[in-house]
Amino acid sequence: MAVGAGETFQERTKGRDVRISNIIAAKAVANAVRTSLGPRGMDKLMQLPNGEVLISNDGATILSKMDVLHPAAKMLVELSQSQDIEAGDGTTSVCVIAGALLDACGVLLSKGIHPTSVAHSFKLASARACEILEEISVPVDLHDRDKLISAVKTCLSSKVVSQNSELLAPIAVDSVLNIIDVDTAKNVDLRDIRIIQQMGGTVDDSELVNGLVFAKGSTKTAGGPSQVENAKIGLIQFCLSAPKTDMQNDVVVSDYAAMDRILRDERKYILNLCKKVKKSGCNVVLIQKS
Repeated sequence: MAVGAGETFQERTKGRDVRISNIIAAKAVANAVRTSLGPRGMDKLMQLPNGEVLISNDGATILSKMDVLHPAAKMLVELSQSQDIEAGDGTTSVCVIAGALLDACGVLLSKGIHPTSVAHSFKLASARACEILEEISVPVDLHDRDKLISAVKTCLSSKVVSQNSELLAPIAVDSVLNIIDVDTAKNVDLRDIRIIQQMGGTVDDSELVNGLVFAKGSTKTAGGPSQVENAKIGLIQFCLSAPKTDMQNDVVVSDYAAMDRILRDERKYILNLCKKVKKSGCNVVLIQKS
């Protein structure tokens, strides 16, 4: 009986130690981002493995750059990333709240309350909290652009670019409204919005372009046009060049006549492609591979 009691005691001790370890690891992650919460939150300066220095107070960004190994701490990182994908804001808040709840769990467990009872109570509290949030929530009218801009300014108030919120908030709102159906939209795919970064200039030079922006500018030295109105655009997903073999092969040319014949056939092939493009009537050609 004494041996059996000893084994049971060891198993319980191990389970309690694992729970305490999980709580401590998750609280450590929450405490790491706690000081960056709110408008007066401090920015974090991080040095990445490649030597690059990153300054941010966004919870999801900070946690994604941290090298976290503990499974419980990883769950907190994934929680922040899920919040960023679903809502786009509140990434630091969810980590701080989760850390506070786990701290309360530690107190309850130290009093001898069973973990199952604590988990069940949290589920009941979560359902009640959702009901209260539904009661006090205010519906968002996507037709009211001013309210949307005000909400975005609130999100930007704790970011590094808070002083530029007057410029960035309308750009963010208009870019989203341009890619959704305001009457039926329930969500938005942010992959439809492309952000082009250019060296030089300031944040004040940012602008919203209703269309496509290419990072590479047009070459004006060849005498081509820099602006085309009422353009008919052709999209080409292959190379405008002579065909090549699928495998790496070497072609040995024995005389100049054969070389001239090869070059002539290549020019003829490319010319036929260009004639087909011209016949289509497009005056702007975008080539994916060339």
